[in-house]
Amino acid sequence: MHWNGVYPAVTTKFTTDDQLDLDMFRTNLDAQVEAGVDGIILGGTLGEASTLTEEEKATLIRETVKHVEGKIPVIINIAEQSTSEAIRAAANAKANGASGLMILPPMRYLADDRETVEYFKAIANSTELPIMIYNNPVDYKITVTLDMFAELAECPNIQAVKESTRDISNVTRMRNRFGDRFKILCGVDTLALETLCVGADGWVAGLVCAFPKETVTIFNLQKTGRLQEALDIYRWFLPLLELDIHPKLVHYIKLAETALGLGTEHVRAPRLPLVGEERARVQEIIDNGIANRPELPEVESVTAAFA
Repeated sequence: MHWNGVYPAVTTKFTTDDQLDLDMFRTNLDAQVEAGVDGIILGGTLGEASTLTEEEKATLIRETVKHVEGKIPVIINIAEQSTSEAIRAAANAKANGASGLMILPPMRYLADDRETVEYFKAIANSTELPIMIYNNPVDYKITVTLDMFAELAECPNIQAVKESTRDISNVTRMRNRFGDRFKILCGVDTLALETLCVGADGWVAGLVCAFPKETVTIFNLQKTGRLQEALDIYRWFLPLLELDIHPKLVHYIKLAETALGLGTEHVRAPRLPLVGEERARVQEIIDNGIANRPELPEVESVTAAFA
């Protein structure tokens, strides 16, 4: 795991009878690999993790590992209610072939700093898999502070952070305190280019599920110093990226995937399909984006050397 580049947090595809749609899932994986992403993240918020069974998660890991054939690492999200269940999930991830873990703080219980650190440490000490901490206090109400990261630095396999605090200056605070000890990946689509410009190593992306080439191109342009070209594409992309910061981001991004032939609208209850004015409004944003899709320039991959 090098934790550089673009890491799609992929959606989970379902059939009309609420089973895993592995055929459409593989279609999307092919588009991601072809675009040059640097890893695949399964079972996150976009992956409707809270609705997946343990066996479904295992199936997604096995099928993804098999399909990408070692071209890129496969990471599974861990969001559990107890430390013991999180440790068990980490063991299952390794057994099924995952390359790394993305770990949220304890779910449902609002743990304090000491409890959160011990939760992360217990998981890290139970596995050899490399770990990215998901720091998203906006959605999950727990902030992983710099002092907490200082304690977590004792675990060598805690290697990265998905930075979703919405405070871009936190990247600089991390760099000033820890240097390159932790890789930093932006976790908010609408702040991605800005966060890369202040030194982030990568981008855990959402709209990449529907627009993989555009996402990877923005990353590579910024990292090779072609900022104006990256900015031009980013400005076109922003109305679409804003679909990622809505409570119904799963529905919205799945609608975008459907428009590009990379997914379906099927969500798992309690989510329900979009209807009426809301669906029409989101579809218009997607249609406008597709109609004005920019021609992408040629740019070298800056993460090829890490592969």
